[in-house]
Amino acid sequence: MTENNTTQQTAPAETRAESPAENAAENTAEITEALRAEYAELTDKIRAARRAYYNEDAPFLSDAEYDALYRRLEIIEAEHPHLIANDSPTQEVGGEAIEAFAPVTHLQRMYSLEDVFSFEELRAWLTKTEESARNLTGSAPQWLTELKIDGLAVNLLYRNGTLVRAATRGDGTTGEDVTHNVRTIASIPQQLTGENHPEEIEIRGEVFISSADFEKLNESMIAAGKNPFANPRNAAAGSLRQKDAAVTASRPLSMYVHGIGSRTGLDIATQYETYDLLASWGLPVSPYSEIADNTEAVFDFINKYGEQRHSLVHEIDGIVIKVNDFATQAQLGYTSRVPRWAVAYKYPPEEVHTKLLDIRVDVGRTGRVTPYGVMEPVFVSGSTVERATLHNQDVVKAKGVLIGDTVVLRKAGDVIPEIVAPVVALRDGTEREFVMPSECPSCGSPLAPGKEGDVDLRCTNPRSCPAQLTERVYYAASRGAFDIEALGFEAAKALTSPATPDTPPLTTEAHLFSLNIEDLREVTIEREKKVKGVGTGKMERVPYFYTKPTKARPEPKPTKNTLNLFAELEKAKQQPLWRVLVALSIRHVGPTAARALAAEFGSMQAIREADRERLAAVDGVGTTIADSIIEWFAEDWHAEVVDSWAAAGVRMEDSRDESVERTLEGLTVVVTGTLNGYTRDGAKEAIISRGGKASGSVSKKTHFVVAGANAGSKLDKAQQLGLKILDEEGFTALLEGGPEAVESAAE
Repeated sequence: MTENNTTQQTAPAETRAESPAENAAENTAEITEALRAEYAELTDKIRAARRAYYNEDAPFLSDAEYDALYRRLEIIEAEHPHLIANDSPTQEVGGEAIEAFAPVTHLQRMYSLEDVFSFEELRAWLTKTEESARNLTGSAPQWLTELKIDGLAVNLLYRNGTLVRAATRGDGTTGEDVTHNVRTIASIPQQLTGENHPEEIEIRGEVFISSADFEKLNESMIAAGKNPFANPRNAAAGSLRQKDAAVTASRPLSMYVHGIGSRTGLDIATQYETYDLLASWGLPVSPYSEIADNTEAVFDFINKYGEQRHSLVHEIDGIVIKVNDFATQAQLGYTSRVPRWAVAYKYPPEEVHTKLLDIRVDVGRTGRVTPYGVMEPVFVSGSTVERATLHNQDVVKAKGVLIGDTVVLRKAGDVIPEIVAPVVALRDGTEREFVMPSECPSCGSPLAPGKEGDVDLRCTNPRSCPAQLTERVYYAASRGAFDIEALGFEAAKALTSPATPDTPPLTTEAHLFSLNIEDLREVTIEREKKVKGVGTGKMERVPYFYTKPTKARPEPKPTKNTLNLFAELEKAKQQPLWRVLVALSIRHVGPTAARALAAEFGSMQAIREADRERLAAVDGVGTTIADSIIEWFAEDWHAEVVDSWAAAGVRMEDSRDESVERTLEGLTVVVTGTLNGYTRDGAKEAIISRGGKASGSVSKKTHFVVAGANAGSKLDKAQQLGLKILDEEGFTALLEGGPEAVESAAE
């Protein structure tokens, strides 16, 4: 939680000269009782949220909810400045020191940062600050960009290289003495290394718990019968502010330093140089900061780490941009609560709070039964979310969530909704535990682990379970398998669900390519009844693959989608072997393994006849996938699926194009970003058909990395490892002539 400040700062009412017009405005009906009541409610709620966040380490609002309240308060104060009082949340910095720890007065005040929430706001701030710097110094500033760590701000005081005190930020002027607890954090040196330590220096930074350590910590808390933490920041704050330093020592705390306050005997020009100096003294400095010479470089940094934010050591909620030069910082100065030379760009919120209404289970295509949360609909990262996976019963226990909880919901990477943790402070006693069912909710068969030691429970009726069959048919039609666009989940469910007719058209996926249009005439699906396009709340069964009979057209006809379905089924028969392998839903056999198997064996029959040793020897397969393939083909009904598809004309053998030279034999190539002349699958096919391995990850064993537009972390890693990086033109040369052609082009 951070507070932002408006560009135009408003002084407290007691210290600001007021015009007669302003005094008159106060007495008009412009400031209504309703507005006063809203203002009072906002200030009370924001103060309560601050106490919970800073002092009690038990936040009950998400960052997004807090930011929305704070911005509304700013708008009211901007329009009605007479409402502003000295104790308004907009006039304060952070929290306050609590009685459990001795108060500490910082030698130099610790300020909050102004927040901006869009590129437009950030560009306006950068333009304004650059103009101010030019007016003061005659030149444009150099920017320092770094990650905004979601942790607890701490101030370390060193005298002649020895740590003498550590304090939290508190209200910016007075913090809490947490010296004894900070001494237990391994990454913070008690004595600085190196030379030329100043007589006295305040070093500011952020104490945090890494993402990986946070998961382990919550698991251990729940195992000990304690409430889990809502997020890593809350865990770090709660761990550091323990009365017993031994408890702090048991928690996986880390720190990155990101600035200095008061200093005596230190003369240094820029913030970035300071980081190098602090690192030479043994202090933990973030590896993620960079210099930006212009505003576009600032935006590039934001975009770069926006894509990588979930692969970092710690959680972040934004990017901090600072003027790098200390002299310019000093000339720009401060407002009442924020520096004019620094700003925090906040990424769109990925975490919100919502109510967990229920926990139910889904049955997947391999029989795995997965709990998922049903929540009050909430908007996060561009879409409304109503459900999120909970993976298995052990994960439910590890997260400590109860049905009825208010939960922290995160949409990681703007794609997958995830329930992070409960907001324990909001429990009222009506919550209840989730109990994993012992029988399949689809077919009633017993649930059991797939093999000894498995955490996941699976339905023991893979052949006939309607839910598993629906998922397998849907998966077979997916883009990574047969790519049958007209066969979505609803169509797959209609084909496999025992509703109307009693026996559905498909009782096994073996008959998928044997269907005919007449088989689908009686198939219906349940939908909400609508009158003039408006839902009535009542459900009715309607034909799915045929038109609904009317007085004008009593004879139903196949819909356009139905006709498309059969056209696409016919096209799907000519898909390459690797796609057929994926469509079979063999456990562990995804597109990468399927491509490798198809390239090595060339036919389904050769794969079926291969022994464990031969299968495992294929690059990217190994013993686990080999065992899975052998076990799959050992089932009679699985063999029936393959034989039925083959009989219907599905391609079971790849004919190698002898005109394509094996220019990449033995080479591993990674393609990242967008290429103009190749789709993602097309690039992989081009590599494999020439004898190469199309890998999805970069390592020291990678021979070439092809980087297209918007290449992300894979390109960064390739550069760090010193690998050969090609553009699209270089990739084409590599395909046509092998490594020698690329080297010749470079020369």
